[in-house]
Amino acid sequence: MTAASAMQPTTADLRALLAPHEPPCISLYEPTHRSYPASSQEDPARYRNLLHRAEESLRQRYPARLVRPVLEKLERFGADSDFWIHAAEGLAIFSSADDLKVFKLQQPVPELLSVADRFQIKPLLRSVQRNGRYQVLALTLTEAKLYEGTRDSLEPVELEGQPTTIAEALGPELTEPYSKVTRGPAGTGAGAKTAMHHGQGGRRDERPADRERFFRVVDREIFERASKVSRLPLVLAALPEHQTHFRALSHNTFLAETGIQVNPNALTPGELRDAAWRAIEPDLEERVDRFLEAYGEARAHGRGAGRLEDIAAGVAQGRVSTLLVEADRRIPGSVDAVLGTVTIAIADGWTNGAAATDLRTSDVLDDLAEAALRTGAEVIVLEADRMPSTSGAAAIFRY
Repeated sequence: MTAASAMQPTTADLRALLAPHEPPCISLYEPTHRSYPASSQEDPARYRNLLHRAEESLRQRYPARLVRPVLEKLERFGADSDFWIHAAEGLAIFSSADDLKVFKLQQPVPELLSVADRFQIKPLLRSVQRNGRYQVLALTLTEAKLYEGTRDSLEPVELEGQPTTIAEALGPELTEPYSKVTRGPAGTGAGAKTAMHHGQGGRRDERPADRERFFRVVDREIFERASKVSRLPLVLAALPEHQTHFRALSHNTFLAETGIQVNPNALTPGELRDAAWRAIEPDLEERVDRFLEAYGEARAHGRGAGRLEDIAAGVAQGRVSTLLVEADRRIPGSVDAVLGTVTIAIADGWTNGAAATDLRTSDVLDDLAEAALRTGAEVIVLEADRMPSTSGAAAIFRY
């Protein structure tokens, strides 16, 4: 990975970090500066100090043959002036024996260094959510594209094997008028719309059937392979008549009520991002309120918990549907995701709400978040004043 390739994290990145990695796994978070000279002087110095601490911890816990390859991946960023000149508000780097991921974040993160057998992802999860993430389905009669974005960014999402055109989706079932599709100029909705009506045969009565079959394939693929995994609201960008047809047959429970009522090919990436944010912003705050209301109702009916021990047991049993965790709180200890037990550690330098100085001790809240995500639960990171419990976590059970 080069400095230029450092991107904003997506939900797919979170899933990749949750996968098993060959230890040692270093998770490094650092608040950075956009402006000179702090970006070129203070930030690299702070980074090198974190690497020094990481090396000390690595040499105490792992054989020397494993330490040097992991450190070499990280050391090259400390000497890369271009990497720091183009800094953002925060930095997150994950390095293991078999992987390296680098993210420049739009919001600052608290300084954190972890050297363990797996990555710590709760701060990154908070960063992913904090911007208010959403996905966009850009849909025409001949093509479907998926994006994931925030207020500030919009990136394409590639789902391996997903059909993106009507020809790929329908194959031999595609009727003749659509078999000779030509594309208009890039970014011009009118050209794309004209192109999809070219062809021979004039079997116009079969076009609605093609449309319905294509939209059903798109709906199924996006729901199963994207929405159910990311659990993000989905904004539909399509012409008004296509909005009507798609919504009538869609089974995607994450589809937002407000869409973008234009041909997405007529919008630049920046215009598509801005339109999506305008459509989804009011829903994001309401979404958090709905989770809090659902937690209150679940507690009243015995399907909610605020004790860490009860939550860990629920995660181990696969009962947790939604987990709320406190953003800046860290609790020394670990969670056994199989037995559903919590071990609270007493380590020098650990206090609730403060960063850890003992890099060998895990974080109970981070362990709960990771375990819950692996069972398909939705994890929401909230500020302390919005948490409905005092333990640092709250769970809604499926049953």
